[in-house]
Amino acid sequence: MSETIAIIGDGAMGTVCAVLLANKGYSISLWGYNTEQIHQINERRENLRFLPGIRIPLAVQLTARDEEIFQNAALVISAVPCVFVREVWQRLAEYLPNHIPIISVTKGIENDTLKRPTEIISGLVTARSFAVLSGPNIAQELGRSLPATATAASSDPTLAQYIQRIFSTNWFRIYTHTDVIGVELAGATKNVIAVAAGIIDGAALGNNAKAALITRGLVEITRLGMAMGARPETFAGLSGMGDLITTCFSPLGRNRTFGEAVGSGKSVTEALDSIPGQVEGVNTCRSLMSLAGKYKIEMPITQAVYQIIFENKPVGQAITELMTRQLKAETAKQK
Repeated sequence: MSETIAIIGDGAMGTVCAVLLANKGYSISLWGYNTEQIHQINERRENLRFLPGIRIPLAVQLTARDEEIFQNAALVISAVPCVFVREVWQRLAEYLPNHIPIISVTKGIENDTLKRPTEIISGLVTARSFAVLSGPNIAQELGRSLPATATAASSDPTLAQYIQRIFSTNWFRIYTHTDVIGVELAGATKNVIAVAAGIIDGAALGNNAKAALITRGLVEITRLGMAMGARPETFAGLSGMGDLITTCFSPLGRNRTFGEAVGSGKSVTEALDSIPGQVEGVNTCRSLMSLAGKYKIEMPITQAVYQIIFENKPVGQAITELMTRQLKAETAKQK
């Protein structure tokens, strides 16, 4: 195929997108900021740090040179952690040709501005179409071609259908969507609930507690999403409930793993130091507390996670306070 796809970010998700698309016949340019790491990946044809055991096809060209990454590109995939999105795109924007569409696979919310990844990028580059690809997608499982699904959301139906076509395989099924806010927000907020799920696992509080956490966590992130203009049904779909379930149960997820370490007694610093890459739920937790205040939304689970991470509240005390909140009906409309 003559189409070239540029991927920004050599982490797990950027790498697995490169592998998937190269195996479908696309020419791929994969950019990373660290020249030494890019050289190592190129030499080994394997990303030992983020995606060990998965061979990277020769059709994937790796570079750390900003001026090279967008050459002949018809599509760009942004796969850098949310905390680095602004810095990276400020650096690369001058080399980006006009009107090439951008897909974001990043999950998070910027702390200071409270912007979603596509909002950050759109403020730094010239006008173009944007899309979000999100869902229950553990990169290590995608790298092994295990069955999975995802949602491609865009206000441009043609772009969403294009993404659906290029990513779909006999093991990876893509659905289109128009609720960009909901899909992108769901991918960010679920990471905080996954931290809480890990805390429950680490503290050995049982499956009853975990089921309650996931259910009530979905309620509070849906509540926030609706206040921000998202559609409630989005949170019951693949990018909402589907991604939430996967992240809360998979032993491969960084957010749940971090929470498990904290729940078992490690300090926040010790837990973070033991995990390679960014634990997005930690950064996103700050943003969600700010958004909850801005939109006057009650988010007790998110608040408990914030207090444990940033205020050193003991896990047991946080759980007790959640369980002894004022009793109420499960649904707001119930009499």
